[in-house]
Amino acid sequence: MLAVKIKPFTKPILIMKNTIHSIVTNSNDSVTLRLMTEHDLAMLYEWLNRSHIVEWWGGEEARPTLADVQEQYLPSVLAQESVTPYIAMLNGEPIGYAQSYVALGSGDGWWEEETDPGVRGIDQLLANASQLGKGLGTKLVRALVELLFNDPEVTKIQTDPSPSNLRAIRCYEKAGFERQGTVTTPDGPAVYMVQTRQAFERTRSDA
Repeated sequence: MLAVKIKPFTKPILIMKNTIHSIVTNSNDSVTLRLMTEHDLAMLYEWLNRSHIVEWWGGEEARPTLADVQEQYLPSVLAQESVTPYIAMLNGEPIGYAQSYVALGSGDGWWEEETDPGVRGIDQLLANASQLGKGLGTKLVRALVELLFNDPEVTKIQTDPSPSNLRAIRCYEKAGFERQGTVTTPDGPAVYMVQTRQAFERTRSDA
């Protein structure tokens, strides 16, 4: 999949710390998720400057410096914003970044009509362009979805790829998300896609 735009600070999250799910690792067909640490920041900086990620993360003018990444993505800073960052792993090697957040109270024009505290939003990217189109993005998203639904308070997971990011849209559909239409966000038009707990549990029971 192509990188999905990450919005850690245009969406400040208002949530009490004890409502963050406690499970920090999960696996799905060899793709695992671990909590990101400050030791990952130099690696994340390098990823965020790769062309296939820059394309969907604000363009050339938004390329972050190492100082930007160290300031904005430091796990203790993200924790203050109640954003949970992860590193995706494949066979022990880091292959991508993911994060989850609570939609309610995002602020700055994001999801202003949301009233359900159980809705979670997700963003993620694959670090290596050579791994695109091989199903790893779908496995990453499935692992993240399973992780989040392990929290009984989570009712729905949503995401908002660009309408032109067809690879990401297909990835989400393969991972069980359904299109709900096009919405206008502070970043422009987006395809609003959701996966409810009911749909997730139905898929698991049918497997």
